[in-house]
Amino acid sequence: METWNHTSNDFILLGLFPPNQTGLLLLLLIIFIFLLASMGNSTMIHVIRMDSRLHTPMYILLSQLSLMDLIYISTTVPKMVFNFFSGQKGISYLGCGVQSFFFVTIAGSEGLLLASMAYDRYVAICHPLHYPIRMSKRMCVKMIIGSWILGAIDSVAHTAYALNISYCRSRAIDHFFCDIPAMVTLACMDTWVYEYMVFVSTSLFLLVPFLGITVSYGRVLYAVYHMRSKEGRKKAFTTCSTHLTVVTFYYAPFVYTYLRPRTFRTPQEDKNLAVFYTILTPMLNPIIYSLRNKEVLGAMTRVFPILSSKKE
Repeated sequence: METWNHTSNDFILLGLFPPNQTGLLLLLLIIFIFLLASMGNSTMIHVIRMDSRLHTPMYILLSQLSLMDLIYISTTVPKMVFNFFSGQKGISYLGCGVQSFFFVTIAGSEGLLLASMAYDRYVAICHPLHYPIRMSKRMCVKMIIGSWILGAIDSVAHTAYALNISYCRSRAIDHFFCDIPAMVTLACMDTWVYEYMVFVSTSLFLLVPFLGITVSYGRVLYAVYHMRSKEGRKKAFTTCSTHLTVVTFYYAPFVYTYLRPRTFRTPQEDKNLAVFYTILTPMLNPIIYSLRNKEVLGAMTRVFPILSSKKE
């Protein structure tokens, strides 16, 4: 591990790829994914904002998911790319704090938002007559604001802890961004309290919502199975399977990483798993939701008339 001047408060990010030709090719792939994710999520936000037919709780929540994914991938990839091409690995104390804050905020907020989306589909399919009351636009806004606020509060606690502990060893973080558990391994103090805090936080913001989503979609799929309308059954099943695909890609590697004791984890494995929820999921979300949703595809042709002219 690299040595580091202890008089400095800055950190070193060891990165994801080795500084060779293979690493360069893999980084170019990450850049392509970043551009695709940025374009896809920006397009989703713009389409939902511009098309009044999509001004419903389901799509308002989806636009927030796209916004979170846009911030998510922008928090990690640009710095990783800059460090690789510049040959520098340093990140300032403040920069590391800002990166950690946004990462943890989005991680917690997105977990809660996905649970809100599952609840929305549950009410829409299982209790359609109550939907206008249970999922009014006002309730939708409360869910969104609540997700952001709770995620930010959780993030402040984690970030404040990470930036105020004593680092008596190297400040070289074996990750491609300032992942707080990876930072804590460099501390010269006993961190069992924080590790317990990570377990509780992950359970509250990821595991509990995931279990709630699983129960919600279980009841939804049961209701779908008993639908009389073949078309309605097909549409509901497509919607549910789309959401479950997104949820699985996001939650599975996250929960697997942070709910395991540190002794069972390796830095390389943590970095590889982090690629799924920080880079791949933000790219897949807009693709999955647009390609498998006729309403979104229809809105795109209305917002971007050039798409309809090409079809003709």
